[in-house]
Amino acid sequence: MTADPVHGFGIGLRTEHYADFLQQRPSGVDWLEIISENYLVPGGKPLQMLDRIRADFPVVMHGVSLSIGGTDALNEAYLGDLAALARRVQPGWVSDHLCWTGVSGRNLHDLLPLPLTEAALRHVADRVGRVQDHLGRRLVLENVSSYVRFAADQMGEAEFIAELARRADCDLLLDVNNVYVSSVNHGFDAQDYIDTLPVDRVRQFHLAGHSVADGLLIDTHDAPVCPAVWALYAHALRRIGLRPTLIERDDHIPALPELLAELDTARRIAAQVAAEARPLHPVAA
Repeated sequence: MTADPVHGFGIGLRTEHYADFLQQRPSGVDWLEIISENYLVPGGKPLQMLDRIRADFPVVMHGVSLSIGGTDALNEAYLGDLAALARRVQPGWVSDHLCWTGVSGRNLHDLLPLPLTEAALRHVADRVGRVQDHLGRRLVLENVSSYVRFAADQMGEAEFIAELARRADCDLLLDVNNVYVSSVNHGFDAQDYIDTLPVDRVRQFHLAGHSVADGLLIDTHDAPVCPAVWALYAHALRRIGLRPTLIERDDHIPALPELLAELDTARRIAAQVAAEARPLHPVAA
């Protein structure tokens, strides 16, 4: 098996939709994103399902356990399993989150933000380099939503991410919903954030829904994409250009047609932005 080109519009592969993909090739889905950890155990039904579905769809791998910003040593066994899965499914790319997930061997089961400092930049860039050497490919890192700031912060998050991509020679997964959630929680300009990112490093977009609790927006992935996030997606398209775009849903997962309708919305917005960029009249030779 070789890696297939990944382009267009996709959804996250969830068990609730296995039957849809096994019984037919649903129109409107160009590719699938898998949660890497769901398929790291050798053998068993999940891998059997993935092998069958992978025969019809390009995939990318998206992890939640790398803890690239953590202070514990990188988990060599996990990296070995991740590399083995990548050899098996030949993903378009392998991504994870720019965060830390635990300390002293304890997994906190959350994607926790980093202090935006020069020391943290050096630490993460070194770890990204070692992971990329292990995988033999560039790592793609996603911006996470956040609810607190560190008093020690020395720069904005977008500046931190842009410099990390340059130093570590890694790529970026731009989660548009996470930018919006954090911008509301912390009071920064979401469009300025996107404008700061290096265009040539962005490999993928995520779109998702969120909820509100105790005066904060929470990145829950349990609702449709809201109008403000669709508007920010349009801005990202104008600034960065079309990139493979994913609708992400992890809770209150609807029937597949509802997700496909959201994909159609993403397609319409992308087409509208592309039409805006075309000249109204042919340019004379």
